[in-house]
Amino acid sequence: MAFLELDDVEKTYGENRVLRGITLHVEQHRVICLIGASGCGKSTLLRCVNGLETIQGGTIRLDGDQVSGEGVDLDALRRRVGIVFQSYNLFPHMTVLQNITLAPMRVLGHDRTDAEAHALSLLTRVGLAAKADAYPDQLSGGQQQRVAIVRALAMGPEVLLLDEITSALDPELVAEVLDIVRDLASEGLTILMATHEMSFAREVADQVAFVHEGVVLEIDTPERIFTEPSEPRTQAFLRKIIEAGRL
Repeated sequence: MAFLELDDVEKTYGENRVLRGITLHVEQHRVICLIGASGCGKSTLLRCVNGLETIQGGTIRLDGDQVSGEGVDLDALRRRVGIVFQSYNLFPHMTVLQNITLAPMRVLGHDRTDAEAHALSLLTRVGLAAKADAYPDQLSGGQQQRVAIVRALAMGPEVLLLDEITSALDPELVAEVLDIVRDLASEGLTILMATHEMSFAREVADQVAFVHEGVVLEIDTPERIFTEPSEPRTQAFLRKIIEAGRL
């Protein structure tokens, strides 16, 4: 049994089948990178795992517990599964420290002293302790995204979902965010990440899944996916990536 299991997951919007029987098993302490063209279903898949979208078929399990369908405690699920989006979604009227401590205090019941101490420890780890009292609009995009990652980590998630977290950043800011993900991966956090950063996926992922039109068409080691993909559509996708100079 894998730690996170998606079996035959279906997601529709009206007549549009966005996920068409997604099956994906993620072992604990592993990093899985989802690649594929925009609109293929990667972001929707992540949102379904976190309970932000309701699935119409199939099952999602976390450590043996079903976390999809009727009666799921979404608050409990989101304590276990953190998500970071491509847009930072920080509260603009709150300081960095307030953004990070809000959920641990309100959802986990941590007192302010403990929540702030933990937040400052995490901010120190990502090089942003000096920005604890700053507001989001006083930070660069890369700094805001690092704060968004820290905010997710402050909840102590068992799984971290990352949805194209560098796509809104200027190229020179991408590296500082990916460095944080690289560190988290090396420490054994279970990560499911949708990304267009192919070189990063090749370096960090334990497995790479190619998603095409709502289906995981191929999943294997980065070495196999990027050098010997078996599916013609994977081959065509990677040819375009190579021609664009992104791999």
